[in-house]
Amino acid sequence: MSASPAADRLLPPVIEIRGLYTQFDDLVVHRDIDLDIEAGQMLGLVGGSGSGKTTLLREMVGLLAPSRGTVRLFGQSVLDTDPQRRRALRRRFGMLFQQGALFSALSVFDNIAFPLRELHTLDEGMVADLVFLKLAMVELEARHARLMPAELSGGMVKRVALARALSLEPELLVLDEPTAGLDPDRSESFVKLLRMLQKELGFTVVMVTHDPETLAGLATRLAVLADQRIVACGTAAEVAAVDHPFVRNFFDSGRAAAAIRQVQG
Repeated sequence: MSASPAADRLLPPVIEIRGLYTQFDDLVVHRDIDLDIEAGQMLGLVGGSGSGKTTLLREMVGLLAPSRGTVRLFGQSVLDTDPQRRRALRRRFGMLFQQGALFSALSVFDNIAFPLRELHTLDEGMVADLVFLKLAMVELEARHARLMPAELSGGMVKRVALARALSLEPELLVLDEPTAGLDPDRSESFVKLLRMLQKELGFTVVMVTHDPETLAGLATRLAVLADQRIVACGTAAEVAAVDHPFVRNFFDSGRAAAAIRQVQG
């Protein structure tokens, strides 16, 4: 039975950022960022080149530490000093890196099996069953399991990386430029696959992308990073109404405007 709306309101945000400040030597990247991402949302994080989108994405899941401020994931600090709690927290999210980040020396099978084996609780028969299940989820065949990353097309690399990211059935999926390097047809196919899986599995999505069609196909909310801050956050209509130079330029460009109008708020 699903939780009641009242119960849902008592749950902490999947991601809660307060007063985040990021600085590398003399370079200030983020200044006093506050952001909440609720369960089931599909948030697209956009911003200009060098605005710190990927840095913020990595801070959200504890791969980088901000200079100050707090980041909580499922109500827990992502920088929790207890190793056991941090391991448990990391099993609740999956991450798809821009280039897939597959282990080049491992087969497709072993890439997907890697996080499953890290649990040290599953026998090899169960690992194999789960690997082939994840391959089927991303619309690849069992025969692809024996291939090496160098033998895969760009679209297949993305699908294998997605299968690995979903191997532990995460509640949060973090995507860094998920369609980068794909031609329009493969990009559209990959977006449809992600949308279908999110609808079936109900995970929360946070993604960085510069591609308006990817935003239109996936995002239900947008957050705009500019001037070292989140200058707008909400539905496409709410963000488009914000009077900021980057927002105006982004929404006024023909390709972006046509695509973003499709984003559901």
